[in-house]
Amino acid sequence: MPACVPTRTDDSSHMPDEGRPHSPPEPRRRTPRLPHVPHIAGADLSASIAVFLIALPLSLGIALATGAPLQAGLVAAAAGGLVVGRLGGAPLQVSGPAAGLTVVTADLIQKFGWRTTCAITVLAGLAQLGLGFLRVARSALAVSPAIVHGMLAGIGITIAVAQLRIVLGGSPRSSVVANIRELPGQLAHPQVAALSMSALTLVVLLAWTRIPGRVGRALRKVPAALVAVTAATTTAALAGLTLPKVDLPSWRSHALAGLPEGPALGITAAVLTVTLVCSVQSLLGAVAVDKLTAGRPTQQKRSDLDRELLGQGAANIVSGSLGGLPVAGVAVRSSANVQAGAVSRNSTMLHGVWVVVAALLMVPVLELIPLAALAALVMAVGIQMVSLHHIRTVTRHREVLVYAVTTLAVVVLGVLEGVLLGIAVAVGVALHRLTRTRITHDEDSAGVHHVRVRGQLTFLAVPRLSRTLHLVPQGADAVVELDGSFMDHAAYESLHDWQSTHLAQGGSVELTGRTGARLAAPHVQGGTGETSHCHCRPWTPWRNHHCERPESAPQGARQSGHQLASGISSFQRNTAPLVRGELARLAREGQQPSQLFLTCADSRLVTSMITSSGPGDLFVVRNVGNLVPPPGEESADDSVAAAIEYAVEVLQVRSITVCGHSGCGAMQALMNTEPGGAQTPLKRWLRHGLPSLERMAAKDRPWTRIAGRAPADAVEQLCLTNVVQQLEHLRAHDSVARALQEGALELHGMYFHVGEAQAYLLTERAHHEEPDGEVFDRVAATALHDTPA
Repeated sequence: MPACVPTRTDDSSHMPDEGRPHSPPEPRRRTPRLPHVPHIAGADLSASIAVFLIALPLSLGIALATGAPLQAGLVAAAAGGLVVGRLGGAPLQVSGPAAGLTVVTADLIQKFGWRTTCAITVLAGLAQLGLGFLRVARSALAVSPAIVHGMLAGIGITIAVAQLRIVLGGSPRSSVVANIRELPGQLAHPQVAALSMSALTLVVLLAWTRIPGRVGRALRKVPAALVAVTAATTTAALAGLTLPKVDLPSWRSHALAGLPEGPALGITAAVLTVTLVCSVQSLLGAVAVDKLTAGRPTQQKRSDLDRELLGQGAANIVSGSLGGLPVAGVAVRSSANVQAGAVSRNSTMLHGVWVVVAALLMVPVLELIPLAALAALVMAVGIQMVSLHHIRTVTRHREVLVYAVTTLAVVVLGVLEGVLLGIAVAVGVALHRLTRTRITHDEDSAGVHHVRVRGQLTFLAVPRLSRTLHLVPQGADAVVELDGSFMDHAAYESLHDWQSTHLAQGGSVELTGRTGARLAAPHVQGGTGETSHCHCRPWTPWRNHHCERPESAPQGARQSGHQLASGISSFQRNTAPLVRGELARLAREGQQPSQLFLTCADSRLVTSMITSSGPGDLFVVRNVGNLVPPPGEESADDSVAAAIEYAVEVLQVRSITVCGHSGCGAMQALMNTEPGGAQTPLKRWLRHGLPSLERMAAKDRPWTRIAGRAPADAVEQLCLTNVVQQLEHLRAHDSVARALQEGALELHGMYFHVGEAQAYLLTERAHHEEPDGEVFDRVAATALHDTPA
């Protein structure tokens, strides 16, 4: 149970020696030291099996798509699991033969042969080691996402077109253009057996994840790729179909890496290509895994990208030397590893062990798999690499040209050429945006001069900016509207100097964004009035400041009607244009909050502020005293219970937080309530807080505390105790109890001190720290679980 700050010390070292022998102790016998056996968590074991079942068919399919020996895929999967799993800096990322390297490897095999391709893989691994030692991993992430997504999309299209020929019973050609040119004839005369097994694989692959209900949830624990390939293999065997199948030659004849043979320039370009694709894909995958595990309490730090690059390099050296495919981080297997509950690098390493076992002991079973089924599986992976989400993202950021050029160039020219061309286009687009600045001036009917700047303000635009600003007459009111995300030092100095001069001449200047939102108050030296000393920030719409209060209004006066209309007007003018796109998306997709936040109705608690959340993030329930009425009580409040049921059953939130706060009026009223008297609605509601009073008054349990200090008074003590008690009430609700039992829900207690603007979280402590009791730990600004001094 939750533990509190220790209030007593362990006095076992000061106990009297009663009952202890006074004679010298006997010498301790030396016992032979057993070899250390690492502990493997059950979650890692089950996750490794799930990843292995996905990796096995994909590794064979990727090897088939590249034209390499099928065993090369298994070698790469084993090297990725064992070497990267042990040495890499992203413990939960799974590495192996990646679909993103299929086109590159296939091209290398056709140009240089298999043994030279293995040597190129070894050289690429050495290059990755060098980059890792130079600690340049973070700089690789500076590549525009549009280029990366375009590269993956181009590779996906190339894979899908090539594997479509195998699906139809043929063999792929060396280029996408040649494959497309021969598709019509192949579609007119397909091989029925191969096409039927490919179709069966795709149908099972798509339908497996869409089986509804509890049966579907249970079946989805088995990977769809394994089920699809197994279904096609079993059907082909039972029907007696004559199809090309997996052919794993003897390991004795397995080809290893040889000395590179070919032109030095071509070999160098090949090494650079493999290094670039492997490194970027692996580093981006490590960052993605960090995002997947960000909410886990066991995830303590981000991936070490330089170490990950070293691990990938070592794995490519091992894989290439042993005749395997190039190795990189794989998104499908990594996400499956995280979703299966892996907690350490043991899962990744164990998956490599299972691949080795399968490669040595399961050869007769693997040779029953039709090649058409593997081709259909890889074709599906290639199609998925063309992500509609990525297309929408680059379109929204106006980088669709970079994406389209990179994709088309990868398909037509090759991966390295496509990436280089994409980089060139991205640089051109950036320079175009940087230099294309439009500056206009006009005067409205009220005599206010408007200077509008469209684009980025750099030193190149300073002459035009200066000429336009000097069109504003001395002493006139001016509004400078800046529509850009960048202003260099030269432009800033020019604008600032003009602003100071214009203000000194009796004019006024207001700097705004395109939506009209004010960017900065006029710079006044020694000015008078409240505005010269008021530095309002984005929280001013709700902060009860005095900057904008009319002087005629008495101190503390509330102009609710005017305040409401003014606040709405400010929202429509300043905030609505910024959030309209996000709210439109939420209106289309519906609400999908991650947590239920149950807190007090106190006006000083701004939930979005203290949790740094936005629209759609929290499902909020507020009531007097943040109370959770226990279920089944007579006259129990159904509104809170209905909200809990809706959040857990319908919205499927992953956590529920009960938040109390300092100076709670409900807790004060609860302490001052006297038995009897008129049962007002407030008193009837506060009866749900009586168990908190009883819990605080109980003599057989320690008080709930804040780490590092005692509660300030009895009211704060009751506020803390109430949070713990309401969590117990919450666990009694059927929907919450079921979700907790299934491991789909977490409960959190929180206390917010209004005067200190400080949040505290109810934390679990080790049993030896304190046998019982509860503690709220301070949430530091740098880390969630910092322990206060």
